[in-house]
Parts: sequence; structure tokens; C-alpha cells
Amino acid sequence: MSEITAVPLRPVKKGTMTRLWIGVAAAVAIAGGFAWAGTSKVVATTGTAEQFLSWHQGRAGVTTTASGLQYEIVKKGTGPTPTDADVVLVNYNGSLRDGSVFDKAERAPFPVTGVVPGFSEALKLMNRGAKYRFWIPPALGYGETSPDPKLPAHSVLVFDVELIDFKNAAEVQAQMQQMQMQQAQGGAVPGMPGGPPPGH
Repeated sequence: MSEITAVPLRPVKKGTMTRLWIGVAAAVAIAGGFAWAGTSKVVATTGTAEQFLSWHQGRAGVTTTASGLQYEIVKKGTGPTPTDADVVLVNYNGSLRDGSVFDKAERAPFPVTGVVPGFSEALKLMNRGAKYRFWIPPALGYGETSPDPKLPAHSVLVFDVELIDFKNAAEVQAQMQQMQMQQAQGGAVPGMPGGPPPGH
């Protein structure tokens, strides 16, 4: 009969094993968090447009519309919102996901329907004085075609937009015609250099 030699173990204090398992679980959670953060950064910078938008819609403060447009309200405005029949006056900055700017303008006027579908939808969410950031999916932007070499096909368009004002397109057109008639007649145009102040 062989002898069994046992190595005596010290008694473990009550709760030590629980603390040990909690520590192991915390270490695994932290490691998983770092792995996810690394993965999400890669998706944000180099993933496809679909991967980016899928990841991005879960970010705090980001809302996704039924069409796939994503937006964040930077500053709320007041009053009504523009419609397809309106002309807007905006400050905007357009960039890609990597931050490279492809277009920007201050006090730019254009019809709500005279832009890519995602930008048009975005404008109709805003009211006067509002500042929004928009992420426009390729299907609502330029898709496979690009108007500029700085803008690759299938790009997510990122716009920072401030809505200064908007007016009905018919009203703007009538004002333009009135100005053209006054210029043709050699008269000074109200509100223009050399003309009386507006409303006089």
C-alpha cells in the first residue's frame, strides 16, 4: 500500500474566493472594453460606410431617421422648420469621417430641394438659430458618383450646419424680380448700396 502525501493548504478566509472571481471578471471586462474601443476606432476611421453608420447610431446624442440620416442637435433653434417650398440661408461645413473638409460657406442661400436628398431632409429638421451635425449616408448623398476628386464615392458626408433664416421660394423670386426691374429702370434698390434703407 502506497502512502499519499498531502500538502496542507492554508485555510482561505471567508469571501476571498468571491473577491478573486470578481477581480477576474473585472479584468476580463476591462480587457474586453479596450478591445471594443480599439475595434470601434478602426470602424470609425476605416470601416465601410455601413459599418460606420451601424456603429455610430448607438452613440449618445445621435438620432437616426427612417431614411438612415443621422443627426445630433448642437444648439436648439426656435419657430417653424423649412419645407420643400423654401429657400434657406445657412452657415455650413462639410467634411469626411477623417475630418478633411470638402466644402464650406457662410450665409449661403439655396433652395431646400436644390441639394442632395440627405441635406434636404436634414434642413427640414431644423428651425431658425439651430445648429446641427449631420451624417449623411452615401445613398442620401452622392452615392457612387462624386462631384469632386476630394470626395470619394460611397462617402459618408458629415455636415455642421447653422440655419440662419429661410423664406418661401416664391417670395424670394418675387423680391429678385422687383430688384431686377428697379435696376433696369435705373433706380436704386432698397437695402443695396446707394439705395434707401429697406422699407422706405
